[in-house]
Amino acid sequence: MNVVVLGAGAWGTALAISAAQQGDAARQVTLWARDEQQAANMRALRENRRYLPGVALPPLMAVESGPLDSTTKFLSRADLVVIGTPMSGLRGMLQALVGHAVPVAWLCKGFEAPREGDSQTGLLGHEVRAQVAPDLKAGVLSGPSFAQEVARGQPTALVAASEHASVRDALVTAFHSPTLRVYANDDIVGVEVGGAVKNVLAIATGLCDGLNLGLNARAALITRGLAEMTRLGMALGARAETFMGLSGLGDLVLTATGDLSRNRKVGQLLAQGFTLQQAVDSLGHVAEGVYSARTAVQRARGLGVDMPIGEAVVALLEGRLQPARAVAALMGRDPKEEAL
Repeated sequence: MNVVVLGAGAWGTALAISAAQQGDAARQVTLWARDEQQAANMRALRENRRYLPGVALPPLMAVESGPLDSTTKFLSRADLVVIGTPMSGLRGMLQALVGHAVPVAWLCKGFEAPREGDSQTGLLGHEVRAQVAPDLKAGVLSGPSFAQEVARGQPTALVAASEHASVRDALVTAFHSPTLRVYANDDIVGVEVGGAVKNVLAIATGLCDGLNLGLNARAALITRGLAEMTRLGMALGARAETFMGLSGLGDLVLTATGDLSRNRKVGQLLAQGFTLQQAVDSLGHVAEGVYSARTAVQRARGLGVDMPIGEAVVALLEGRLQPARAVAALMGRDPKEEAL
């Protein structure tokens, strides 16, 4: 099998490493970097020192760079193409792949920022694909996962979601291994909503932890956050049970509690008095929740879905609420029965 991963950030690199370590002599894995200098450094050092320092690249894993189009040699030989860019880069990558017959999957989690002149607000990955490359057989690989742990071969479980069985099968074949378990799911809407909204909720739990509000408060935020996620997903056509799985509850718990979570770290830094820009700059990586919180909430408003935690996160990020006031706003809501 010939696997191509487009995007040499931490997550793209980690999955390329995982695929290349499976010991299949017929397997070829190529990692493409947008930056030629980064690619050259990775080839020379056999390490992605910028995003995954200390993790060696497998000897047979190729690193490429340069323009992407239908004539690119390593793309033309691929059996599976995986897009490892942030959400902001997905549209351009899909446009470059128009006409490819092989399965395509993306790794990014979030809602696309509104585009000028576009009447649709906050598109998910599969909706971007429907606009840009409707004939492309595609899906998403998601679930509770930190890049460093996957790259080091620590046990992880992911979800391969697509309406196309060929895409699900290709993802399972490419990545399922003794240390990486891949489950198939045809509810791409639910899997994508879970991956997008958990980042927003992780900012809220990071704020909670940064303010030392305690474990009770964190548990309440996670539980009610899961209800918000499920409401939005069902309004978009997802199945409720998807949110009880890896891409819903699993990814939410990991991102909301794990010390490696960039989105949780943003909330913690805001609680400590950092400005949003200072918090983002200190990460050195993209925290998707910062960029998709507003679009997620706008999408929910358009559907009449109540997302009080999401609304509070947006107000916090926009500077309309200070950290302590954001918590007070949530705790001061009127009593109601527990329900979705």
